[in-house]
Amino acid sequence: MTKLITLFFTMIFINSFASAEDGKKVFETYCWGCHHQTAVAFGPPFSEIASKRTVEEIQAMITDPAAVSKVLGYKRNAMPAFTLKSEELKSITEYIMSFKESK
Repeated sequence: MTKLITLFFTMIFINSFASAEDGKKVFETYCWGCHHQTAVAFGPPFSEIASKRTVEEIQAMITDPAAVSKVLGYKRNAMPAFTLKSEELKSITEYIMSFKESK
């Protein structure tokens, strides 16, 4: 039983590491040109996004930024819409949220 529990937690750890790596890969492919993790670039840094937005808002902004910008009260939007696989969307969202500052 102890081996089973150890295996379970090992798989969870490996899965979370893989997801973080997948999120970083998605970031480097699609986001890096405009966003940086903790510094202001063309778009806001992930640390700011993670502290202000929910997972759902982040995912909606990635897939339909024009509509979400209107809902959030922005007068304009420069972010293009991305069509990502569900795993990619989940990975990049988890990666962005990993920069949320704990208070």
